[in-house]
Amino acid sequence: MDGEELTEQETALYDRQIRVWGADAQRRLSKSQILVYGMKGTVAEFCKNIVLAGVGSVTLVDDRVVTEEALSANFLIVPDENLYNGKTLAEVCCDSLKEFNPMVRVSVEKGDISTFGVEFFEKFDVVVISCCSLAKKKLINQKCRKSSKRLAFYAVECKGSCGEIFVDLQDYKYSKKKLEETIECQLEYPSFEEACSVPWRALPKRVSKLYFAMRVIERFEDVEGRNPGETSIADLPGVLKLRNELCETNSVNESQIPDSLLERLLVGTLEFPPVCAVIGGILGQEVIKAISGKGDPLKNFFFFDALDGKGLIEDISEPNT
Repeated sequence: MDGEELTEQETALYDRQIRVWGADAQRRLSKSQILVYGMKGTVAEFCKNIVLAGVGSVTLVDDRVVTEEALSANFLIVPDENLYNGKTLAEVCCDSLKEFNPMVRVSVEKGDISTFGVEFFEKFDVVVISCCSLAKKKLINQKCRKSSKRLAFYAVECKGSCGEIFVDLQDYKYSKKKLEETIECQLEYPSFEEACSVPWRALPKRVSKLYFAMRVIERFEDVEGRNPGETSIADLPGVLKLRNELCETNSVNESQIPDSLLERLLVGTLEFPPVCAVIGGILGQEVIKAISGKGDPLKNFFFFDALDGKGLIEDISEPNT
């Protein structure tokens, strides 16, 4: 991301942002390459934010066709069947994103992202995925970690009124201002698999109930061979049974994962636009931090529940990480 200076056109267009985070941060942004998989409402909000911020390029991957469900929360899809008929979700969203900022290169990559090799991911600086199974999240995160350069990895999910962001910046160095001086900081991040392998009984009792609930739903989808979001209230008995088994195995009280919360996650398979805006906004902010190297990054989970309006950051990692 190092190299060329900002052009006169970029300096004029991003003048206000440069005054906030500086020319060097904007230069890093303008040279960054972002890969995005899973064009749902939350991801659409994120893409809009980083395109307006002025990243170098955004590559979209999503070969699914446009459905009524997609129209419910993804504002990048024009509500005119003649304009998206025969196009994939990525292609439709690509057309809309280009209009937000013509200085950002937006393109589409076709294919199953889980089959892409490490060399494909090495072309990017940031990888953001959504709508992924448990196995796919682990696989893509592992490929990012095998890259010859450090890649920032994010997994985001939104279920009804609830949302989750996972962050893996690996060995990350950044700077922050404290009073009149600049302090250099360093954080070590676990992979998604390592974070999810931390025994529940080793976590503080105050950990967000959403963390446990999301893992239960994720595990249920994996065991049942379902795609993300392919659940309904009819699955509640099976989900509760799995919850009880996981709580017994991990020596955790079942009250940590209330029936009511699991029910909400099962029913809320559609995204709620206001929650998409919140999660997409936080995700955009975190990606900008990671690229610019300025400001305290999130480590390593963020949870939001519109029911109480709270956003919580949880560090789910081994004590020495």
